[in-house]
Amino acid sequence: MRIYSRSTLLRFWAKHPDAEQPLRAWFAEAKKARWKKPADIRVLHRTASFVGDDRVVFNVGGNKYRLVVAVSYRRGSVFVRFLGTHPEYDRIDVEKV
Repeated sequence: MRIYSRSTLLRFWAKHPDAEQPLRAWFAEAKKARWKKPADIRVLHRTASFVGDDRVVFNVGGNKYRLVVAVSYRRGSVFVRFLGTHPEYDRIDVEKV
């Protein structure tokens, strides 16, 4: 998968160093993946939540942080839409970020 934008992950772990290793692991795995449907994601991320047609919410760092991405299965692309703490996540509309 092509992932847009890694810089969001870098900025986040600069502020939250404990998120660096889990985000690096997620990035490496997602980059190698060839997700064609939500079930492909579910194989390795059983706790991922699917919202709307294309949004996927991942728990990061022992469920301390939330990563929201938009997946274009047809194009093989993942767009980082939100990355934050649980309180920050609670204030957003996942379908609109």
